[in-house]
Amino acid sequence: MTRISRETGPQQADLALEIERNLLRALAEANTQSANESLVLKASAEDGSLAGGLTASTSYGWLLIKTLWVSDAHRGSGLGRELMEAAEEEGRKLGCHGAWLDTSNIDARSFYRRLGYQDFGNLENGPDELPAGHCRWFMKKAL
Repeated sequence: MTRISRETGPQQADLALEIERNLLRALAEANTQSANESLVLKASAEDGSLAGGLTASTSYGWLLIKTLWVSDAHRGSGLGRELMEAAEEEGRKLGCHGAWLDTSNIDARSFYRRLGYQDFGNLENGPDELPAGHCRWFMKKAL
C-alpha cells in the first residue's frame, strides 16, 4: 500500500528536484522534445556583489522565465531589461519560438508588457477568497 506524506524537512528541495527529473524523463520518452535546458543568468555589481539574476528553463520550444530579480540599488537602471533580453537570446539559441512567464505584481506586469509580452490567461481571487482581489497573469511573447 502506498503512503502519501508532506515533506517538510531539509531534503525537501532534493526531493522536488528528483520528482521534476522523473517527470521530465517520462515526458521525454512519451513526447517529441526540443532542448530541455535550465538557464541561470547572474548580474554582478562592480564590487562583485549580486545585482540581479534570472532563472528559466526550456521545454517544447518554449522558454519559461521562472524568476527575475534585480536588487533595489539597481532597479530602474535597465538591468531587468538586459537580463530578459539575454534570456530571450539564449532561448532562441536553444531553438525556442516563444517565451512565457507569470506574475502577480502589477508593476512587473507593466514591465513585461513594455518588453512585448501579452496576457494569455489569469487566475483571479474573488472577494471572499484570500487574499481578496489577488490576480496572477500569464504572459507570452514570440521569439
